[in-house]
Amino acid sequence: MQHPLTINPEVKSALDAGRPVVALESTLITHGLPYPRNVETALAMEAAVREAGALPATIAILKGDITVGISSGDIEALAQMPPGSVRKCSRRDLAIATALKQDGATTVAGTMIVAQMAGIKVFATGGIGGVHRGQPQDVSADLIELGRSPVAVVSSGAKSILDLPLTLEVLESQGVPILGYRTDVLPAFYSARTDLPIDQRVESAAEAAAIIRAAQALGAQHGILIAAPVPQGRELNAEAAEAAIARATQEAEEAGISGKDATPFLLNRVSELTNGASMTANIALLVNNARIAGEIALELSRS
Repeated sequence: MQHPLTINPEVKSALDAGRPVVALESTLITHGLPYPRNVETALAMEAAVREAGALPATIAILKGDITVGISSGDIEALAQMPPGSVRKCSRRDLAIATALKQDGATTVAGTMIVAQMAGIKVFATGGIGGVHRGQPQDVSADLIELGRSPVAVVSSGAKSILDLPLTLEVLESQGVPILGYRTDVLPAFYSARTDLPIDQRVESAAEAAAIIRAAQALGAQHGILIAAPVPQGRELNAEAAEAAIARATQEAEEAGISGKDATPFLLNRVSELTNGASMTANIALLVNNARIAGEIALELSRS
């Protein structure tokens, strides 16, 4: 049987040699940010990983090939594809996209699955999915995947357009530990703080890596969420963020927008309502999370 992954030669060489590699998702390119900010941000994240001493591996599906470490040209091509032409790939979509030779962008869940298959232990993203506000039955596959794929995910918590307390309840039921990167509380994506506690504060990449190693030694079959606040000076005022989110959520409900279409709509609408301030925060935290993930991957490689 043909190997299900196409791994960039530089990434494969690094993995074979035990050098640090960080997985990056591709939905921010196709569904998260407008052109050309999507390209600029994806490349800035890759640069941040490299500057931290690790190798970036952006994951996507290119005409049915699950590719670990797409090129800058691939990023540019994906970024300019017409809306609706790239499949948003979570666990349920991977087989469909590969069998039908589709182009696909991996979500948090989809990226975790491929990263685990490739042997990549650390993954950086912006915010994970969660439980949607007012729809407790709408639970993101990201949360379930965190409960069954042993990959460390660096994010700024869950997207604040979601129901954060319910999201934490689901993560707890899945047995997912939440580490606060130099914080005692869960970040709220655009904002640095909530009043929601996390399981353990860590002060450094070395401390985070030690916990990841311990989980590996125990044979843990769950992920670890490492929650890093948006950089100081780039965060969105919490009241302004909440007002924009509440309005965008109401508009989505009135328009009947739900499921996988909800998050792109809400993120875009919140950006409009905040005159782009939310996008500025989003990009800042994406790049910062990539840098932190690179530092953690580097520490892990030293074991």
